[in-house]
This record gives sequence, C-alpha cells and structure tokens, in this order.
Amino acid sequence: MDYETILYEVDDAVATITLNRPEVMNALSFDLEREMHDALRRAGADPDVRAIVLTGAGRAFCSGYDMSAATGLNMSDPASRYPSEFIANWYERNYEELDHLKEIWSLSKPVIAAVNGWCMGGGFWYSLACDITIASTDAVFAQPEVRMTSSSIFLFAALCGWKSANRYALTGDHFDAAEALRIGVVNEVVEPDELLATARRLGRRIALVPEASVRLNKAITMLGLRAAGLDSGLLLNGALNALAHSSYGPQRERLNEAKAEGGLRGFLNARDEPFRPEPFGPKSAKPAE
Repeated sequence: MDYETILYEVDDAVATITLNRPEVMNALSFDLEREMHDALRRAGADPDVRAIVLTGAGRAFCSGYDMSAATGLNMSDPASRYPSEFIANWYERNYEELDHLKEIWSLSKPVIAAVNGWCMGGGFWYSLACDITIASTDAVFAQPEVRMTSSSIFLFAALCGWKSANRYALTGDHFDAAEALRIGVVNEVVEPDELLATARRLGRRIALVPEASVRLNKAITMLGLRAAGLDSGLLLNGALNALAHSSYGPQRERLNEAKAEGGLRGFLNARDEPFRPEPFGPKSAKPAE
C-alpha cells in the first residue's frame, strides 16, 4: 500500500511509521492523520509485527495540527457564524482528536514514539499517548496553542502530575528533552543519531517476549488506567476543549488581525514574541529584539 504523507516499513518484527511532511515540520493534516492511523491498524493486524515505532522526518517529530490547511471553514474566527454552529464544530473535532489518541491504547502492540526535534501541540499529545517515548537531545516540547485560547490535554496531568502540567499548560512554554525526562514525559533521552536505533532495539527486545504476554500486559496497564478514570478525564477534556476553542475575545481578535496582515508567520510572531526567550530549546538563546 502506498502512502502520500507517511513512510511505512517493517524490519525484524518492528514496523516504523514516519510522518513525512518535513516541509511543514510534519504538521497534522487530515490526510496525514488518516494515513497514520491506517498504518497503525495495518501494523496492529500484521502477525510479523511485534512493536511499532512512530517518528517524524526532518527536523520535527510533529509541529501540531496544520493551521494553514484548508478546512472549508474558519475554525479561529466565529464572527460570521452562529455560536452554536461554531461550538458544535469544535466539539466534534475535539472528540475525534481524543478518539485518535485512544486508538493507540487499543492496539495489541506497543507503540514507541521516537521524538526528534520539534514536538508541539497535537504532536505532543501523540507523544504522550504512545506506550513508550524516547527523545533525542534536540527534542523540544510545548503546547504554544494555549497562547491563542486553546486547550491542553488531561493526559499531561495524568502522566506528570498537576504541578508539572500546570507549569507548561498555563504558559505554552517550551521545555527540552532533559526537562521532559525529569517530569516524566519521556522514558529516555539519546543522541539524535542514536534515536531510531534505540527505539527499534527496544521494539526487538519486546518481540522476544511471548505475544500474548505483551498484548495482555499492555491491556492490563491501559485498560486499568481507563477503568480508574482516565477516560472520564478525557470525556470532560473534550467538552472543555470545545469551550476553550470557542472563547473568542480581544486577544484572539488581535492575533487574527496579525494573520490577515502577515499570514501565518505574522500570526505566530504576534502569538509567541511576548514569551521569548523561552525557558528551554532553540528559542531560548536570546530575547526578542
């Protein structure tokens, strides 16, 4: 099967799924997400695959949802639409996004995220949802979308505790691989040229364990967490996501004006310049001029 936005390969019991839109730092378009989940299901159904590695081509794991993609409606500006329609669209979209993450947990095979470079927004959510996450030393994590009235995800607090989640979810600040390891976002940090080899080596190590044991022990962990209340947290998460995205005010209006004048780059500069220098990562070296 040929894909347009991902690369798919199987070697020695490990399937590698590579997000392949490097020109936009692997931003999540409709086609990319559809093909990624098709590949996840394909690997899940392949008896020769025992573990799955998810990574990104180029200088990013994933930069988040594609803000420049044509969706047929303006999801950032409700001015010309009925509020009920605007909220309903966000409600449906947010629950679809959360369902995508939960599909990873329903797979019988572990998914190992190999995070290279930028890991932002929706890409950060995917890295949280994977069973194991390995990061390269050049990885940078953030949810900068909260700066334009958007939402975090309950998985962050569930995984790292509410203190760490609040520190970064309330600011959208970047944090690097060392900080990600400290707060529990990742399992291990390695040099960039060792990232894929490390993830695949772990996948092959998992493949040495009997299939039923891997399948059932993943289920014990993920079904147990969901039964303990993780699904309830995400259920509330989806509804509050819709409210967050629908909360249109003066700050979002200012950002939309910046986008109208300067395009997506103008929008992002208006959103992020007040926060520079960032605490960690490539944008931390010098303050805005």
